[in-house]
Amino acid sequence: MSASLQKGINALKEVIDAPVASYFSSCVHCGLCAEACLFYVETGDPKYTPIHKLEPLRRVYEQEYTLLGRLAKMVGLSKPVTDDELESWKELVYDSCTMCGRCSMVCPVGNDIVYMVRKLREGMAVSGHAPDGIKGATKRTVEIGGPMGLKWPAVANVIKKAEAATGEAINVDKPGADYLVLLSSMEIVNYPEYLEALVKIFRKAGLTFTLASDAFEATNAGIQIGASDIAKVIVSRIVNSAEKLGVKYVLSPECGHAYMAIRWEGPNLIGRPYKFEVVHVLELLDDLRKKGVLKVKDKFKDPLILHDPCQIVRRGGVLDAPEPLIQSVAENYIPVVDKQKWNWCCGGGGGASAIHTEEAEALRAKAFGIKKRQIEQAGVGTMVTFCANCRIVIEEAFDHYGMNTQLLGLTELLAEHLED
Repeated sequence: MSASLQKGINALKEVIDAPVASYFSSCVHCGLCAEACLFYVETGDPKYTPIHKLEPLRRVYEQEYTLLGRLAKMVGLSKPVTDDELESWKELVYDSCTMCGRCSMVCPVGNDIVYMVRKLREGMAVSGHAPDGIKGATKRTVEIGGPMGLKWPAVANVIKKAEAATGEAINVDKPGADYLVLLSSMEIVNYPEYLEALVKIFRKAGLTFTLASDAFEATNAGIQIGASDIAKVIVSRIVNSAEKLGVKYVLSPECGHAYMAIRWEGPNLIGRPYKFEVVHVLELLDDLRKKGVLKVKDKFKDPLILHDPCQIVRRGGVLDAPEPLIQSVAENYIPVVDKQKWNWCCGGGGGASAIHTEEAEALRAKAFGIKKRQIEQAGVGTMVTFCANCRIVIEEAFDHYGMNTQLLGLTELLAEHLED
């Protein structure tokens, strides 16, 4: 056994905790999780059944922690996990799992399959079997600060353009502001108008915010690759900066895993509560809507539907804010059948969008069939969402299928229609 494989097997042994053991022992092999997975539904291939994706972890669990499993291993009836097997399993653990949580939600015995995938990814990462795209993103995040390798000058350039567009000065490293605003690399590079929208909204609400030059990146590649130690380092940067500046709130951007990492994973990773509150941007917007701050001068006229990002809505718990917000600014909002916590994933979460192999990209395009049908069945030419990663994946799919559909960000849409 190679040293890397031994490290991976040891890691798998260590991550098999009481919840994982109880989930494996209680699984009734009903197959309902398959019907909840977009990769299975769109391909019909049983290998994409979510519980099957955990086979290496299940075998280690049985061989190490159950009597029958130990006996089966001793007499050769249960094969040990090998390097080749883990390498072949990359597609199932990373390419075809976005950790969207739909499978966990339908499990009749309450097994959290996403939690189990996270544990399996820890062993995959330690043994060197994570995809190169996610490895690179993680390395850049640790060494440079973000998954795209962006440094502060790139952010400063976006700030200058936002200041010119809005006529407002944007605070940087300002102590005592109400909010510390986080950005994802995707917003900095692909959607810089998001920051302009925030300036308009904060000005309207009479709230103050600042950016931190040492903690501007919200994306947490450690969560995606399955390395808790790296995830802790990334979260700690934000926590340390927020507490140093003495802000009341940290505002998570339109990025699903960023919100999950800083809001729900963060306190456990650093081992203590925060001295501030984490708020997703949609939670802030909905609170301002309820207070009558976000009054619009007119409404978006064209028919549109909403894509609810998995990590923000289903996994993150921001359930009630999106629809009232879009109804306040859209004249012809059409609800889809599978909406809110039941909505289907875009196909690129959990780090999947960082995997740029031909096979992974073809699989993402295939999995997007569900979203494509939502748009076609609603008969609309516009979709709105509130996750930068979703936006990139969906726009790529629009190009792939030659769809004449526009995609809008909800925060920008609201800011564009605000009363002067």
